[in-house]
Amino acid sequence: MKTAMTIAGVDSGGGAGIAADLKTFAALGVHGTCVITSVTAQNTKGVQNSFDIPTEFIEEQFDAVARDIKIDCAKTGMLSSSEIVSTVAKLIKKQKLRLVIDPVMAAEAGGKLLKEEAVGVLIEELLPFAEVVTPNVPEAERLSGFKIRDMNDAEKAARKIHELGAKAVIVKGGHLEGIDVLYDGSYTYIEGTIVKGGTHGSGCTHSAALTAELAKGTSLVEAAQRAKKFVERAILASVKIGGGAAPVNQLAHTLEEAERYLVLKNVDEASELIENGMPVELIPEVGCNIAMAISNASSISDVAAVSGRIIRLRDKPNAVGCVAFGASSHIARIVLTAMQVDGTKRAAMNIRYSEEALAACKELGLHIASFSREDEPEGVSTMEWGVGAAIRSAGLVPDVIYDKGDIGKEAMIRLLGKDAVEVVGRAVEIGMRMKEK
Repeated sequence: MKTAMTIAGVDSGGGAGIAADLKTFAALGVHGTCVITSVTAQNTKGVQNSFDIPTEFIEEQFDAVARDIKIDCAKTGMLSSSEIVSTVAKLIKKQKLRLVIDPVMAAEAGGKLLKEEAVGVLIEELLPFAEVVTPNVPEAERLSGFKIRDMNDAEKAARKIHELGAKAVIVKGGHLEGIDVLYDGSYTYIEGTIVKGGTHGSGCTHSAALTAELAKGTSLVEAAQRAKKFVERAILASVKIGGGAAPVNQLAHTLEEAERYLVLKNVDEASELIENGMPVELIPEVGCNIAMAISNASSISDVAAVSGRIIRLRDKPNAVGCVAFGASSHIARIVLTAMQVDGTKRAAMNIRYSEEALAACKELGLHIASFSREDEPEGVSTMEWGVGAAIRSAGLVPDVIYDKGDIGKEAMIRLLGKDAVEVVGRAVEIGMRMKEK
């Protein structure tokens, strides 16, 4: 495993600094080490106070790590004083580490993190060791001395900072229509999108992602592209945890991908259970399907189901295709409608309607609701309207929603539950009760 180091301050609110860096390293598969330069009393509303770690102890932290662990790339964050900047420059020079500088000057939520007199020391002593420096627009203005109003100004500022000694400069485009300007002797534009969400810790996260990618051997341009995409996802998934700026969520994408895998696995297991344990008599004429959504589902693409449905073949249920996200808009709409009321009801399937099946549902103690297709308004989705009407009538998301059909519309029972395996398990129980009768 590649290893990265962050030399930065501690945000006691957990949104920026060391916390953001280590979460980012972990999310990108890089082992993170740290050297703490300052400790802040900070929350989402700002920095109330800070305490600088003595430079002797900063050196001890650094040396302890460097003696034992190979550092593939390092980054700096909060370096609040001239003495700390000088100390870090000396340590980087001694170990000849690849370095990403995030020239942190102020906290997103408010509060200065770099003393004015330390800016000149950062430019003179640390900047020449930078493989990349990643200022936002205000920071780039301070480092370059140029006022940045547009992309041309950003290009000039990047070139000026490059001339000060940094091998490469990325002027971040949060203030410039989302486009980052990378200059390493020539210009490259890192395209992106300005996304809505909390941005506390976004600068730390961007530079940490860049550091992690460089540690893994990714080229500079590709590392910049990946870092930008990573921080956009983290902003989109930001969570309001206090009364001020919402921190970005570095692990959101990783956790969502893991959840998608678990949902696919659950629906696949449920599909096998249908094929091997559910009576074929429960398969409707139009076929059935089983679907399950991820916990924050917002569209059909967030709901997994069997491609091509499950049909009756040689008197056995048979899944026509594989399990995939977006495979069934019909069942997906049932799930999405139910989740708007109860986020725990993430799975649904349809089975053949019969009075015997409905009676079995009652015997199992399932909560049942229904709707009539005759009441359906024109120009609406049957599933969204019908399921919504049944939920409103019941005052909650029931376990069973049925309708008796209409001309050209097959009567149907729909089972809902927390996951696909649970829902299919109920269908198997219903089938067993019907056989007993």
